Amino acid sequence: MIKITFPNGDIKEFNNPITGLDIAKGISTSLAKNALFIKFNDNYIDLTREITTDGTIQILTSKDSETLPLLRHSAAHIMAQAIKELYPNVKFAIGPSIENGFYYDIDCETKITTDDFPKIEAKMEEIIKRNLPITRKDISTAEAKKLFLQLGETYKIELINDLEKDGINEVSIYTQGDFTDLCRGPHLPSTSKLEIGTFKITSVAGAYWRGDVKNKMLQRIYATAWTSKDELEKYIKMQEEAEKRDHRKIGVAMDLFHFEPDFAPGSVFWHPNGWNLFQKLISYMRKKQEDNGYIEVSTPTIMNRCLWETSGHWDKYKHNMYTAKVQDEDTEFAVKPMNCPGGVLIFKQGIRSYRDLPIRMAEFGKVNRYEPSGALHGLLRVREFTQDDAHIFCTTEQMEEECVKVIKLIMEIYKEFGFSDVKIKLSTRPEKRIGSDETWDFLEKSLANALEHHGYTYTIFPGEGAFYGPKLEFVLRDAIGRDWQCGTLQVDMNLPERFDLNYIGQDGEKHRPVMLHRALFGSLERFTGILIENFAGKLPLWLSPIQVAVATIAESSSDYAKKVNDLLKNENISTILDISNEKISYKIRQYSTSKVPVIAVIGDKEASTNTITIRRLGSEEQVKLTLNEFIDKIKDEISSKK
Repeated sequence: MIKITFPNGDIKEFNNPITGLDIAKGISTSLAKNALFIKFNDNYIDLTREITTDGTIQILTSKDSETLPLLRHSAAHIMAQAIKELYPNVKFAIGPSIENGFYYDIDCETKITTDDFPKIEAKMEEIIKRNLPITRKDISTAEAKKLFLQLGETYKIELINDLEKDGINEVSIYTQGDFTDLCRGPHLPSTSKLEIGTFKITSVAGAYWRGDVKNKMLQRIYATAWTSKDELEKYIKMQEEAEKRDHRKIGVAMDLFHFEPDFAPGSVFWHPNGWNLFQKLISYMRKKQEDNGYIEVSTPTIMNRCLWETSGHWDKYKHNMYTAKVQDEDTEFAVKPMNCPGGVLIFKQGIRSYRDLPIRMAEFGKVNRYEPSGALHGLLRVREFTQDDAHIFCTTEQMEEECVKVIKLIMEIYKEFGFSDVKIKLSTRPEKRIGSDETWDFLEKSLANALEHHGYTYTIFPGEGAFYGPKLEFVLRDAIGRDWQCGTLQVDMNLPERFDLNYIGQDGEKHRPVMLHRALFGSLERFTGILIENFAGKLPLWLSPIQVAVATIAESSSDYAKKVNDLLKNENISTILDISNEKISYKIRQYSTSKVPVIAVIGDKEASTNTITIRRLGSEEQVKLTLNEFIDKIKDEISSKK
């Protein structure tokens, strides 16, 4: 007999073995019909997989949010089977679920285009209607390689070889009809559990096998799947709105930035307007940090490789780091992918006392990380970016209070930018990590306390912490319902140990400080892209690179327009003066397209009465104000960040 504990605390005994489906049937016919997966002892397993030990169970249906990524992975297998039936010579690489959907990388002689999507979707529907059971089998890696050699799946064999190098000698395969794939699961009990009309193939792109340009270019088929037709329709509409808000298109219209893929892939060329916006964000954050007791530092961009070996980053990130050797020298240097070790070296200068702590050390550090070219996406995914980074060195007694201060600061900042819906993720120890379990227990508990003691709700994401410590991630929801992970807070007792950091305590002895890693915007480039899309380019007045366009109706009012423009500039209001001979309707259209929030229209009547007629972006209404009223109003809006 085995004892199974249910979410409500009830404990029931069952014959050993038993499946989740059997348990669901014992509860109700309805639950058995709607059950899709099982969560057993915090692990997701197949509904039909045998349970042989005591544990806690949750039977998951389409109503559970945890089901969606699992369902999408099954949808990826159904799409793969459809592609295999349509293109028999295809070979498969990997097909994971991702945010808002899934993809499968394929090696296919036929070039898949958008014209092929309806055909693949129709074949997927056919497979769903067949109601094929999806079954799991655990086999040795030797058996698996023999199987996939027969199937001609060379990419699967390569994956299995890598697993064997890690000491793994058994894998699982899943079969539905004539289609078999290497997968750890779990999966839906049958293909019919993916409802017709809840999925859609969205795009196709190139992707190098394993992200390495030296490998073959594969075709990556992107798709999405949801638990209902309504959810799919909602997502499609959101994507249509997102297309209108694409920061890359708006960035061109506003003349903010551009990219040079041939000369500097993944790096931003900021134009004057974009750099103006970028500097406003830095000025805003600099003031916030000063008000909250931070000091600002700057550390070198290129540092000796040995520094990254000491920190532990070399083993984890070397494949994403840019390195170089100086001619006639054997020393290898690395362009920094993060700022932490530089901050550590500043802390090590001189003797630190407990009276000095906490030290809140901020840096607007530019970092470089290699990203595959196929992953680059405007400002949202770049290779060179600027972090609003900070490292807080404190005592263990101060740590929880410092965490609370960071959390409050992050929430305050997001609110001022109009983001009121913020989710907090607590990511705990990963499988590959440094430091003792006792240290991780202490750090994870401290972060949880900082949240719970001050009324913040959060979700635990097991195994997703940094290799040196647990972290909080702050996820913003934008105007059209998309989630963006931005700020982070990580607690770390491992880097201080690795670099032998210490301070002199009240007892006169040396003690280890705790190190908090903290970013508020995260990447300034990415946050800029998020802002552009959230506001569809209609940035708040205080943030807009050009706040007022002063535009004349006729040449006769040019002198007054120049006077208005000068007065605005004297008040540090960014303007553009247009006294050209173009029609005012053209000027209004031009500055509306480039998202200037206020257009000051000036004609002879305004010049003679010392007034301004203003038009707001997105409004046809015209408002007349005196010149002083206008300037005061603009200044008030900017200072209050409306």
